[in-house]
This record gives sequence, structure tokens and C-alpha cells, in this order.
Amino acid sequence: MSRLTQSTALALALFAVAHGTNVPTPLLLLYRTQLDLSPTVLTVLFGIYAVGLVPTLFIAGPASDRYGRRAVVIPFAIVSGLASAIFLGAADSVPLLFVGRLLQGMVSGAVFSVGSAWMSELVTDPGTAARKATTALSMGFALGPLSSGLLGQYAPWPLHLSYAVHLLLVVIGLLLLWDVRETHLDRDPASPLLNLGVPARARAAFLAFAVPAGLCVFTFPSTALTVLPLRLQDAMPGRDLAITGVVGGITMTAGVLIQQVEKRVGPTRAAPLGAALGAVGIGTGVLGGRLEEPLVLLPAAALLGAGYGLTLAAGLTAATILADPATRGAIVATFYAVTYLGFGVPTILAATSDGTNFDTSLTVLGVIGLLIAATLVVGPGRRLLGQAKRHLATPAS
Repeated sequence: MSRLTQSTALALALFAVAHGTNVPTPLLLLYRTQLDLSPTVLTVLFGIYAVGLVPTLFIAGPASDRYGRRAVVIPFAIVSGLASAIFLGAADSVPLLFVGRLLQGMVSGAVFSVGSAWMSELVTDPGTAARKATTALSMGFALGPLSSGLLGQYAPWPLHLSYAVHLLLVVIGLLLLWDVRETHLDRDPASPLLNLGVPARARAAFLAFAVPAGLCVFTFPSTALTVLPLRLQDAMPGRDLAITGVVGGITMTAGVLIQQVEKRVGPTRAAPLGAALGAVGIGTGVLGGRLEEPLVLLPAAALLGAGYGLTLAAGLTAATILADPATRGAIVATFYAVTYLGFGVPTILAATSDGTNFDTSLTVLGVIGLLIAATLVVGPGRRLLGQAKRHLATPAS
């Protein structure tokens, strides 16, 4: 394969794995009805994804620095198919739902972080590599819930067909992935298996810029895909799965399209803009809930998706800039660990709300988003990122 073909093959494999992670999301509303799940249990089922994901992130990145990218990505891509196979048998089993969702988190922790590092070594420009990886992931995140929402609402076997489609995509992705060359050849067998990968001279920049941006990333789409549809489920009888799927598709597609803005304005401008747009999206969702109008979910989803796409692309670009080549997988994994804390936000909102009336908690969350945007503008993150970039580009004497 040529380099371009190899990066495209990797992108398609990332898309196939990402597609599966959000297949269950619109179907949560159907599981809620069929298994009589409370809003808190439902959001815990969504958020347990992060329980599997975060530990795997911390291990997978350093493991790929030690053993290579292929040795991590290919086995966990296979586990992605296994998770969907478990969901096929989980229609009447809450424990199996939790097992499948936990496995999806483990897969994501390994494949998305290491796959992004792999992409950055196939495509040498940091911004281009970050956008190619995030585009592939975001399109998978978008089409997964869109297809499962529509299939769940209008096709036969609503709790089975979407997972079968994903299994087929995983097989195709593995066939493409098999010929992608290993890029991390300068490996140290004695390197630590637990390593945050943030160079000492870049830690201040990472904490001041990448961390606040990362906290926004999956807070926005997880709110769009779970909390807002739950708030309005009673207002959309007979179309709740389809609307939730469309909301997921809009959210993640907006996240893809907006990334060209990050390319033009750079990470230090894109990150605060993304945090602000996400906060406005949360406010729009609150308005939709108060009006009991499901169609308001659509502009809310677009704004939340834009916030997701900008903060993810900006944070990944920053992480790549700050990385030492030998520990690139680890620092990308650390950034992703921060981003996936956002998957716990719906559970917090459910636990601090009355039933499915999330308006007060959502309002607080929107204010926090605006505060993060302000911090990214007036705080030290911009200056420190620029300084770290210059220092890291200067060879040590």
C-alpha cells in the first residue's frame, strides 16, 4: 500500500470500530421500556463505557509504545466484534448489557488512542493526522446511532439487526487493517507499561490547555445522545428511537464538519470556541425541554456536536505537538482518558435531578462550559502551549 492508502485503510478500520460504540445509544430508550430501567440505571449503563475505557487507555498507549501499534489495535478491534455479539444475546438481560457496554469501553480505550497515534505516524503533519483520525472516529460515532435508531424504529429485529451490521463492518475493517504497516519501530522492550507520556517540560501546557479542552469533548455528545432524549421521550411517542438516532447523527456529523475550522484557526482558538458552542447547545436543549418540543433537539445537537469536534481536534493537535516521539501513544491515551470522563456526566445529571427533569443540572453544566471557554481564552494555556511547542522543537544540548 502507498502511505495515503494505508492511512485511509486505518481510517476505515477506526470508523468500523467507532460505529459500534454508539449503536446501543438510541436503543437505550427501548431497553428502558422493555426492561423497566430507571433513568439512573440507564445513564449508568451508558457511562460504564468509561469504566472499561479509562484503565485500558492508560495501559494501551504505553503498551503500543513498547510492542507496536498493530499488536494493540488488531486484537482490540476483534473484541469490538465480540461486544456486538454479546449485545445480540442481551435483549432480555441487564447483566449482558453491562458486559457488552464495558467491553465497548475497553475497545475504545485501546483502539482510538493507539489508532490516533498510529495515524500521526502514517501522516506526518500533526493537524492533518488529528483531523483524519477524528473524522474517521466521528463518522463512526455519527452513523452508528443514526443507523441503529432508524433500524430500531422501523426495521424488524430492532435489538439485533444493528449489531449484525456492525459485525460485518468489523470484519471488513480487520481485512483492511491487516496490511497497514507497523510505524513504531524504535521500541524499548523495557519501557514502563504505565506512562502518562507527557514530557516534563510540557506538563504545564497539557494541564492548562489539553485538560480543560478534553473535559468538554465527550460531555457534549453524551448529553446530546442520552440526557436530552430522556428529557423529551414522553413528547415523542412512536418516534423516540428515530429522533434519538438522528440527534446522534447530527451531533457527530457536526463534529466532523467543524474540524476544518480548527485547521484554519489553530487549536488555541478552536478549543474555547468549541467549549462556548457546547454551552450554548446545552442551553438550547434546556429550552427544548421546557417547551416540550423534540425538534429543538436538532439545533442543540448541531451545537453540541460542533463543541465536541472543535475541542477534540484542538486537544489532539495539542497532544501531538507536546509529545515526544517515543511516547506519542501514551500522551494521546492520556488525553483520551481526560475526554472520556465526559461519559460520566449523564449519570451525574441523572443522580442530581428529579426523574427525567434535568433542567437545573443542565443549566449548571452550561455555565461550567462557559467558564471553561473563558479559562481557555484568558488563562495561561495558550501561552504555555506556544512555549512548549518552541521548546520541544529545540534539540536538547
